[in-house]
Amino acid sequence: MAEALKEMYNLSFFQHFCAIVNQAHPEFDDRLFLNLIFDQEWENRELKQRIRHIAHALSATLPPSYPDAIQILAQITPQCRGFEYLFFPDFVEEYGLAHWDVSISALKQFTASSSSEFAVRPFIQHDPIKMMSIMEEWARDEDHHVRRLASEGCRPRLPWAAPLNMFKDNPAPILPILTLLKEDESEYVRKSVANNLNDISKDHPGLVKKIGLEWKGQHPHTDWIIKHGCRTLLRKADPEVLRLFGFHTEPDVQIKNLLLSCDQLSIGDTLAFDFVLVNPSPDTHKLRIEYGIYFVKANGSTSRKLFKITENSYNNGEVVFHRTHSFKDLSTRTHYEGQHRICIAINGREMAEAYFQLNASH
Repeated sequence: MAEALKEMYNLSFFQHFCAIVNQAHPEFDDRLFLNLIFDQEWENRELKQRIRHIAHALSATLPPSYPDAIQILAQITPQCRGFEYLFFPDFVEEYGLAHWDVSISALKQFTASSSSEFAVRPFIQHDPIKMMSIMEEWARDEDHHVRRLASEGCRPRLPWAAPLNMFKDNPAPILPILTLLKEDESEYVRKSVANNLNDISKDHPGLVKKIGLEWKGQHPHTDWIIKHGCRTLLRKADPEVLRLFGFHTEPDVQIKNLLLSCDQLSIGDTLAFDFVLVNPSPDTHKLRIEYGIYFVKANGSTSRKLFKITENSYNNGEVVFHRTHSFKDLSTRTHYEGQHRICIAINGREMAEAYFQLNASH
């Protein structure tokens, strides 16, 4: 099993970090810092709790003046790059709200080294008009990390973060930023714009469909953003969205011979399955082909998760598909015993199904 992400914060990491801090701030008490880090609760803390705990330890060992502490962190930022340094922007999130100008400058700098997408959200909540104006400026920045922060930081439903309920209710303040970035040259930025649209679609599907109609055909980058931003609506087989991307809501095709490699397997095993797509008509059909698994939940009920196989156009004839699915437990999914169902969905319509039993691991 892969090591938990939180384990990247180990003694070796902190010793290296202390050496970097000492170069910029010789008065830094690395022994006190390490004692504060590895307290009695350290092992029980999860990743985000550890990040916040590191920020607290820094507050106790850097100069008590917030601007002075930020100056030291800013000085060492070029040597502290990567996901593991999320505690830099977290320090700003925890201690910087009363020092607006210093903090905004720091968040802009730190986002290129780790990411300020979480830390910027309390500033949005504190003064949404002022902060969104700044983020609109960031959307024009020459650094793609800063442009991406403009979009990612204001996502209504950013994973690992508390939702921005004001934007779930009314996403209008986000739209000028997304409009500025809809043809961005950076894929990193475009993914964020699409993810923001996808967030909005969960509360305001009509708005995202309207944006899709207005933006479609303007630029290849924009077309990709729209498609990725509508992925939840596509999974739900929204008829308007299917038509927007050229999919028939009721294609004249069939699924036959859905065959499973076994009807019983254990948690940790892999299921293989085959099926045949048949287009009996002379017409070509553009198809979104997915398989869904109705996973058994802890309470015994089931919930469907869709997995995309492909999107393509199919002429008259037959095409054989072979796929596998692993039932190893993941950080995002725990498997439970019980009867599961697999289905094949074409343009959102379930057209074949089969059942299998998932048993406890060996």
